[in-house]
Amino acid sequence: MTIRRAGAGAAGLVALLLAVTGCTTSAGPGGGVPTVTSAPATAASGSSHGWNRQRFKGATGRHTGVTRTAKPTVLNGLVGAVFTRNADGDHFCTASVVDSAGLNLIVTAAHCVWDPKLGQRSDLVFVPGYRDGETPSGVWPLLAVTVDGAWKDHADPDVDVAFAVVQAQNGQQVQQVLGANRLGVNRGYRLPVKVTGYPGSSEVPITCSNTTSQQSPTQLRIDCPDYTGGTSGSPWVTDFDPTTRTGTVVGVIGGYQEGGNNPDTSYSSYFGDRVQALYDRATG
Repeated sequence: MTIRRAGAGAAGLVALLLAVTGCTTSAGPGGGVPTVTSAPATAASGSSHGWNRQRFKGATGRHTGVTRTAKPTVLNGLVGAVFTRNADGDHFCTASVVDSAGLNLIVTAAHCVWDPKLGQRSDLVFVPGYRDGETPSGVWPLLAVTVDGAWKDHADPDVDVAFAVVQAQNGQQVQQVLGANRLGVNRGYRLPVKVTGYPGSSEVPITCSNTTSQQSPTQLRIDCPDYTGGTSGSPWVTDFDPTTRTGTVVGVIGGYQEGGNNPDTSYSSYFGDRVQALYDRATG
């Protein structure tokens, strides 16, 4: 994942929005809380500098989720850190188990496992449920990796998604041991999801719930703080089933800016027909 930059604070955003909508502020009585007054509307005020009432309402109404340490639940246990070589190697991405006929498939971001210049990384392992150096659910080497041709050719951010088959351990496939989330495609842009992943600087996973929005026709966006490097590939899970304690993956951190340059906002390639075709190739 690219290095993410901290954005301007909330106060700066509010000041910008007030300015572009013709509002001014003045100190309240005794220099306390400022009061806001609005300048008279003009015909140009709705669209100058690219702002209009719709964009203003969207920006002020955006809700940021709360990020916390992920508990060791069944759902969170489907998520793991991706390391080089073994659990003592370099942790740089996240992946999760997704349902497949072979019971051996994980989903992550394409930029985690395939460099368009160098090809597939051949030294990677998936460590589900990793915490504080412990590997409670084993270490699963990645075998075959499937990415879209447009990612191979020119790192197309609209298909920054990869499926990987992991090697069986002790005669069992990963889905037999842990279960799996389902794959969800063409589910739309506004969905309540839970995003769980492993920052590279942390020995425990983090999680955050929020509603996604449309960044573009081919990209999803979510606002959750502290998703720094290492969280690329983190699954966006909706439709939690209390019976199976699993859900449906509708995105992974990646895509635009390889997941985002700001740790408080993340992106995903939209899971549509191209991701379905990729999954079909991986499982065919």
